[in-house]
Amino acid sequence: MTDFRFIHAADVHLDSPLVGLARYPGAPVEEVRGSTRRALSALVDLAIEEEVAFVVVAGDLFDGAGRDYNTALFFNAQASRLRAAEIPLIVASGNHDAASILTKQLRPPNNVTLLPTAKPSSVVLENVGVVVHGQGFARREVFDNLATGYPEPLDGCFNVGALHTSVDGRPGHAGYAPCTLDQLVNRGYDYWALGHVHSREVLARDPWVVFPGCTQGRNIREVGAKGASLVFVEAGEITGVEHRELDVLRWAQLELDVSNADEDELLASVRAAVEATADEVEHRLVATRVVLVGATSLHPILVTQRERLVNEIRAAVSDAAPGRAWLERINVETGPPADVARLIARDDAIGGLLRTLRELPANESALNALSDHVSDLKRKLPAELAIDDFDLDDPRVITRLVRDAEHLLVPRLAGADR
Repeated sequence: MTDFRFIHAADVHLDSPLVGLARYPGAPVEEVRGSTRRALSALVDLAIEEEVAFVVVAGDLFDGAGRDYNTALFFNAQASRLRAAEIPLIVASGNHDAASILTKQLRPPNNVTLLPTAKPSSVVLENVGVVVHGQGFARREVFDNLATGYPEPLDGCFNVGALHTSVDGRPGHAGYAPCTLDQLVNRGYDYWALGHVHSREVLARDPWVVFPGCTQGRNIREVGAKGASLVFVEAGEITGVEHRELDVLRWAQLELDVSNADEDELLASVRAAVEATADEVEHRLVATRVVLVGATSLHPILVTQRERLVNEIRAAVSDAAPGRAWLERINVETGPPADVARLIARDDAIGGLLRTLRELPANESALNALSDHVSDLKRKLPAELAIDDFDLDDPRVITRLVRDAEHLLVPRLAGADR
C-alpha cells in the first residue's frame, strides 16, 4: 500500500443565498455571497498543491432547490481543475443536495463519483489501494440508520466511510441518518468522513471519526475558522489529520463588558476588540456581532438612544479595520447598576411591578392575554421594523423587550426611592 494523502470536506453549501443579508447597513453583499465559491476554489487549490490522491465531500455540496445553472457550472469548472490534476472527487449527497435540481440535471466531469442514494456502494481507487464506502440522501429528510447497511471493509485496502449524519444526535442539528459512534468505530474502517455538523469535531482517533465542519461560515452561528481536513496516510496507517482553513470570511462574536465604561471608553473597547480580531484572521474579511454586557450607567442611553449608539459603534468598527470588518449586529444585554434585588423584594407597587415584568416572559397565559394588543401594535409598526430583531411573534424578542422595559424603569424607581 502506497503512502498518500487525501482531503475530507463537507457542507460546502455552494452559492448559499444568505437571505436577509442586504438589510444590514454597510454589508459587503456581493463579497459575502461569493464566499462559498471562493472557499471551494481554495479547497481545489489545496488539493492540487498537496497532490492528494482524492477528495471526498460528505454531503451538502449544494444548498437546496435553487435552479441557477451557474452554480453547477462553477462546480463543474472546479471539478475539471481536479481532473486535470488527476484527482478523483467522491461525493455523498446530504439533505440539501437531495433537494437540489442541479445534482439531477447537469452532468459533472468524469472524475466525479456521486455515491448512489438507493443503497450503500463502494468506490475502489486501485492506484492507492483505497476503497470509499458511502450512500447519499435520496430525499431531504432521511431518518434511517444508513451506517448499518455499509459494506464490510475490503481486506488489504485503506477503507473510508463517507456519511452525512447526526451521530448520537448532535445538538442543534436535525437528526438525519442517525447512528451511534460505537457503530462507526466497530465497522472496521480506517477513517469515517462525516458531514452535516458545521463545526469541526474529532469524535474518535482509533479509527478516526471526523466532522471537518463547513468550508465557509454563512452566518453568526458559524463563528471561527472553517475549512477541511487533510489526512496523511503512511503504510496504511493515519499519521496525521490536519485542519486547513479555507474560509474567506470569518464570523466573530465579541462580548464586551462595559460595566464601568462611559461612551468614549465603550467605543475605544469596540475599536480594540475589532482590530485584534481583524489581525487574527489576517487577509480575511471579518463580520462581527458586538454583545454589550454588564451593569452600567450607560444602560438607559443604550436603550433609549439605540440608533445613535449603533451608528457610533458601526463607525468605530469601520475605523478599527478599514475595509476588513463590518458590523453584523449589536446585542445590548446590559443592565442598570441599581440594587434590583432590593426593589423586587419590596412589598408595594414598585416590587409588584418589577416581579410582574420578571415573570411575564415565562407566563404563557399572561402573554396570550397580550396577544390582541400585540396584534394592534404590529399593524401600526412601519414596514422597516418587520425584521428578525423586532418579530413580536418570537418569544425571545418579547423577553428582550420586557427586560429593556425593566432596565428603563429600575433607575427611575431607584431614584424615587432615595
